[in-house]
Amino acid sequence: MQLFGSSGIRLKADKCLLNLALKAGLATGRMCKQVLVGNDTRTSSCSIKSAFAAGLTAAGAQCFDAGLLPTPALAYAGRNFDAAVMVTASHNPPEYNGLKFINSDGSAFTVEQQEAIEDSICNDRVETSTWQEFGEIRQYPQALELHKNRIISSFPGKFRVRVVLDCGGGAASIETPEVLRMMGCDVIELNCSPSGMFFRPSEPLEANLAQLKRTVKETGADLGLAHDGDADRMMAVDELGRFIQGDKLLLLLADSLNAQQVVTTLDASSIVDDRICEVRRTPVGDSYVSRVLKNWGEFGGETSGSWLFPSISLCPDGIFAAAHMVSLAACNRLSEMIDRIPGYPVIRGALKVDRKLMSGIAERLASLNPLNIDYTDGIKLSFTGSWVLIRASGTEPKIRITAEAPDLLTARSLYKRVSEIINEVTGKEKA
Repeated sequence: MQLFGSSGIRLKADKCLLNLALKAGLATGRMCKQVLVGNDTRTSSCSIKSAFAAGLTAAGAQCFDAGLLPTPALAYAGRNFDAAVMVTASHNPPEYNGLKFINSDGSAFTVEQQEAIEDSICNDRVETSTWQEFGEIRQYPQALELHKNRIISSFPGKFRVRVVLDCGGGAASIETPEVLRMMGCDVIELNCSPSGMFFRPSEPLEANLAQLKRTVKETGADLGLAHDGDADRMMAVDELGRFIQGDKLLLLLADSLNAQQVVTTLDASSIVDDRICEVRRTPVGDSYVSRVLKNWGEFGGETSGSWLFPSISLCPDGIFAAAHMVSLAACNRLSEMIDRIPGYPVIRGALKVDRKLMSGIAERLASLNPLNIDYTDGIKLSFTGSWVLIRASGTEPKIRITAEAPDLLTARSLYKRVSEIINEVTGKEKA
């Protein structure tokens, strides 16, 4: 039984997850004695958090409740505790929920820490303390202010920038508007009501941000910004209403930071290697990026919108990234900066098929006669001037595909052929 995916535990919010949260709290409370806990806006989050907190305190740990806040704010405040745990399913649909386990430096729990929790739960080794040793639940409302103040101190002065902000009804619906207004921005809010009912699909993909793109153009804004459910992600739109692809956003942020050593994932464009002095690649998932950043690198990120600033925290911080984008837009037109960055056509997408069927796909993919096959994370096929990565999602029942080529026609053709092979194989196995 594997409980952890690439970003904590995620399941449909039901009795199973509620019971699991209680056991995970008991297991965590045996490892960590002071734990900061927070939650996103999902309707199930308070119940899941209560179950987890009950387990923590029953194991003898002290639980500090930070309330509703984004994951990066919880992670930043978590430096004062043994660990922090966020109740969220990040960019998953609202019927999901889960638990993110964060170390005091902002990094995700290591594989060893995850295995210890899984072992306790799966082998029924979760036990309560004696009644005299039960811990307490205390409020810790200052977590949000600590993070806000840290961001504001990094961007002194006033930025006369008009921003359209789409928080998608997620956990940043309160903090990001406040931070940007404190920076001097004129903020036009979209979907910034923390009701737990997502007004658009939570993942900040271009397909989900049509309203943001349209509003930027209609209002003459300098940029548009979007978060996912827990605001560990940030994606942007330039003043022309164009969605900025993650590969170019990665390069824009790295260049503005003058970062010479950058950590990114296998699915990022080859242009990153052409433009950055030193690049280290990891499997897809911000937890892998943060592990490398512990000992090497000045900046890290995923093209899905996770941006890591190790001087702040090893947790992806979509709100700090949003503030950084504002500082850039105050000095230059984003469209001009983006257009100066060359790029290769990249096609990204996903097929809703069982992730367990990945094992039957590799042999058929070899029929494409690649120059090289890399199994570091899924299956990456390399050809002359092009590549395609096929990997099981670590958070959803999907198989993700990324294809890059020197021209759009070749990239689309490669993506289409791989999709056809996957559908053929998975269709036969399910039959």
